[in-house]
Amino acid sequence: MTRDEVRAQIEEAGIIPAVRVASVDDALFASRAVFHGGIPIVELTTTIPDVLQVIAELAEDASVVVGAGTIFDADMALRCMEAGARFLTSPGLDPDVMRFAEQRGICVIPGALTPSEVMASAKTGADFVKIFPCAQVGGPAFIRALKAPFPHVPLIASGGVNQQTAAEFIRSGATGLGIGVELIPSEAVRTRNADWIRELSRRFLGIVKEARAQVGRHKQFQADAKDFE
Repeated sequence: MTRDEVRAQIEEAGIIPAVRVASVDDALFASRAVFHGGIPIVELTTTIPDVLQVIAELAEDASVVVGAGTIFDADMALRCMEAGARFLTSPGLDPDVMRFAEQRGICVIPGALTPSEVMASAKTGADFVKIFPCAQVGGPAFIRALKAPFPHVPLIASGGVNQQTAAEFIRSGATGLGIGVELIPSEAVRTRNADWIRELSRRFLGIVKEARAQVGRHKQFQADAKDFE
């Protein structure tokens, strides 16, 4: 799967499930429950014990896109890519990781918060820019404010996204959402309740689809109104 294909699949789904759990078995369970809920993407944080084993096992399925999160340096980026990761995410912007992604042709999503960080991320070749932690600094209003000077930078809202705020993040201009425990509850993992995670996956997919439709209708309304001016 090429970098462009990975980017397109993430954009189409609009959701990057972040798996941050305590064991290999937990990670495999949570990831497969998300896949069965209709989201063919998962981000496995490097804080998971033996995360490379998890990436390798899940990446055997060519129908899903497995990524590695919490990447802090190019060495870890290389190990994750060799295990099968097709995209890399980080809570911040690391120049070495960005250079690695460019050289290896792998999709990369650095974290940013300030306008300067968003600008730097875009200039160094980010496929998406993850605004993290988003909810804590204004939520959807902050995304809306960033989209004014950066209308062509695809932003991923991450940190504090839930069922109540997800639609507004999309309406405010987010290309996608990074979602952790609100999509993959710790209790659902502990009790192996796959139905719970599958249902949440379907709910969030529905929220994103409807919010995008609302954005589309609003843009069409504005275009039609302009034609009558």
